[in-house]
Amino acid sequence: MMNGKEIIEIKSQIVKSFGKSEWLELAYSINCQEIVNDHPRLLRSLSFGDDDYEGNVLEVLDAMIKKNPKNIDGIKSYLANKASQVEVSEFISTAHTETPKRMIAFSPQVFEVPSKPVNEKLVAVMMPFYGSFSNTFDSINNACIDVGLECKKANDIWENSTFIQDIFELIFTSKIVIGDFTGKNPNVFYEIGIAHTLGKTVIPITQSIDDVPADLRHHRVLKYLPNSEGYLELHKELVKRLQTLTPKSEFEWLRQT
Repeated sequence: MMNGKEIIEIKSQIVKSFGKSEWLELAYSINCQEIVNDHPRLLRSLSFGDDDYEGNVLEVLDAMIKKNPKNIDGIKSYLANKASQVEVSEFISTAHTETPKRMIAFSPQVFEVPSKPVNEKLVAVMMPFYGSFSNTFDSINNACIDVGLECKKANDIWENSTFIQDIFELIFTSKIVIGDFTGKNPNVFYEIGIAHTLGKTVIPITQSIDDVPADLRHHRVLKYLPNSEGYLELHKELVKRLQTLTPKSEFEWLRQT
């Protein structure tokens, strides 16, 4: 079930980026044409920039979700597809390499590039927000602490007007991203796609290897069981993996304990 914060964040994304064509595309994609077309104020308030537009957006989102709770996944999928449409330029860099290295520079249409620098000690965690994953996050967090790293997940942050900007900023400023693919959560897939595009080191974890997309199974995936023994094993394996990604000076204190 969606919470109020998520609905508000989706509303903010729509207000920022939607025109009439986007509303119609979304409506057709989730079979809610009548909700958009029959609303007395939505498209009119959009066209004229009326003050009640944001309230109308919330009314339409509420009606779509009431018609079919699964429509929320369709709305998120549509927004994710729109967000992935970015302008790309290409250039060649020879910095620190003997062989010229091809690189790309992005100009996102949806995200704002953060002014914050990359935090070498920050680990971003992308996982479902369900309470059943609290023990998973505890294992991840404890592993990060053990090697002197800081751990954050997306719903720990509310610094920007849209949730997707908070997620992008967290991934952008992190050195490492841990993604839990359990349950085939579409948001996690999208977020890991961002992480890979930004060149982040990604550590995939899952309770079932079948939940990992085939395109990502060539990466080493840490599989864990959702029980006390499984969480301990996840913690141990993450410590070993994080140590290989962290300079020795960062966890040298461990050898002194």
